[in-house]
Amino acid sequence: MVFPVMMKGGLMDASGAGVAQVLKVRLIHATIRHLILRGEPQTVRGQVAPLLQAGAPTGMHAALMSHGWDVDRQGLPCNQIELAYTLLTFSYSFLKGMRTLGLGLPRADEEAYLHAWNVMGHVLGVRRELMADTMDEAASLFERIQAQARGQTVSPDARPALGRALMQTMERTIRLPVVRGIPVPLTRWLIGPDTARAIGVDERVSWPTRLLFGAGRLLVRLIDTVVRVFSPGFSLSRMFTRIVGYHLLTHFLLDQTRPLNLPDQLLNPLTDTVAAWSDDPGAPGWLNRLEDRWTTTGHWRPAHGVGTTKRPVPDAEAVAS
Repeated sequence: MVFPVMMKGGLMDASGAGVAQVLKVRLIHATIRHLILRGEPQTVRGQVAPLLQAGAPTGMHAALMSHGWDVDRQGLPCNQIELAYTLLTFSYSFLKGMRTLGLGLPRADEEAYLHAWNVMGHVLGVRRELMADTMDEAASLFERIQAQARGQTVSPDARPALGRALMQTMERTIRLPVVRGIPVPLTRWLIGPDTARAIGVDERVSWPTRLLFGAGRLLVRLIDTVVRVFSPGFSLSRMFTRIVGYHLLTHFLLDQTRPLNLPDQLLNPLTDTVAAWSDDPGAPGWLNRLEDRWTTTGHWRPAHGVGTTKRPVPDAEAVAS
C-alpha cells in the first residue's frame, strides 16, 4: 500500500493506484468487523459469543467468526483509535525516524508528508479530529493513544512473535555474522527501548554487534557533522540508510522469485520508481560510487530470480539503437 499511495499521482491522478489500494484495505477492515461481530458495528453491544465448532478453525474466515468479542471492553475491531494510530506509524513514526538518523526533512516537507497520509486516512475512513497536521500535534496524539493502550491488557499478545519474526527476516538477508544482529539495536534506537520490548525486539545480541553499532553510529554522526561544513550534500548516514533500503526493497518486494502480488500496471511503475533511485542526487559522485560497491552498479532493478543485479540495465533508447 505504501508504494501506490506515495508514488507520483498515487492519490491524485486517474491512473494512480493509491486510492484503489486504500479502498481495498478499507474493505478488508469492514470484512473483519463483519466476521467478528456478525452484525452491524453500530448496533452490536456487549458480548459476541464465539461460534463453537468441531476442531480448530481451518481458515482465516472461520477463525474470525469463531473468535468471540467483548465490544464494551475491547471496542470495535479495527476501530477509529486503532486506525488513527496505525496512520501515525506510516507518517509520524517515519518522519521521527528520519530525524533520529540525522536526516530530518524541512518543516514544510514534513507537513506535506503528513498531509498526504491524512488524505489516505480520509479515504480509509479515519475521522478528521484523529489526524495531525504538524509534527508536534502528531507527537501529542501518538503519545495519548499509546498511554491509553498501556492501560489495556491483551491475551494472548501477538506483538512479540510478529516483532521477532520481522527481526529474523531482516537478519537472514545479512550474511556477515557480526552485522547480522544489527537490526535489533537499530530498531531499539529508532523506536525506543520501551516500545521495542513491547513488540518483542528484546533479544540479546553479541557484544561485538553492540559495540559495532554504537561506535559506528557515533562515528558516522561525527564524520557527517564535520564534512558537511565543506560539502553540504555529504551524508554517510543517508548512504547507509539507502544501502539497507536497497537490500530490503530488492529482497522483499522486487525479487522475481516471489514477486509482489500486484497487477502489472502497478508493479511495473513500482519497479521503475525503485530503479530511478540508484543515484543519490544530493551526494558527491565518489560517494555514489562507494554506495554502488554495497548495492549494485546501475539501476536498482533486480535481475530475474536473483533479487540483485551486478550490471547496469541499458535504457530503451540504447537498446533501440
